[in-house]
Formats: sequence, structure tokens, C-alpha cells
Amino acid sequence: MKQVKNIDEYIADFPEDVQALLQTVRATIHKAAPDATEDIKYGIPTFILNGNLVHFGGYKNHIGFYPAPMGIDAFQKETTPYQAGKGTLQFPLNKPMPLELIDKIVKYRVGKNLSKPKKK
Repeated sequence: MKQVKNIDEYIADFPEDVQALLQTVRATIHKAAPDATEDIKYGIPTFILNGNLVHFGGYKNHIGFYPAPMGIDAFQKETTPYQAGKGTLQFPLNKPMPLELIDKIVKYRVGKNLSKPKKK
């Protein structure tokens, strides 16, 4: 994938149906973390609030969601239907996006990030 400057450019590189899903995930994260800022880190969309909050990205068959291991561990029961790795969840493109789960995980991560010392 080419280097992009912002999340709009990142999303524009995908087919329209995937763009719609990525925009929905983005909006869900914004709603759960309205004070977070956006950036591109590690080549994917990143939300920042006193450090990295969550990342997400589009792939051929899934949307990757990266809430760090603590964001998955805290919701183990709810994340079991999804393929997971250390700090990674994969949401298949052919299934409904679990927006309520994304919302819960982001709010959890907001609490964790805001409870640590402020980043300079």
C-alpha cells in the first residue's frame, strides 16, 4: 500500500463497500473517544489520546482492529468469535461489524489511557 498522509487518503484506496465499513469503524471510534486525535502510524489509521489508543485497517477479507492486548483480554468472552492475535482482532468483511464491541473496547482503552501519566 502507498504512503498516505491521513485517514481519508487511507480509506480512499479501498473499494466502496470496504470504504463504507472503514468509515463506520472510524465513526464508532470517534463517538467512543471524542477527544482522541487521528494519525497514520505503522501505515494504518491510529487514534491517539494520551498515547496510542487504537488502530484499525482494511485488508482483503477483514477489518483489522488493534486495541492492544489489554483491550482484547478485558473482553475475552465477547471477542472469541473473531480471529485474534496479540493485540489484534479480525472482523470479516462478509459479517456485520461488531460496532457495540468496538465501542466498548475503545471506551475501556480511553479509561486506561487517561489513568496513566500524561504523555509529553
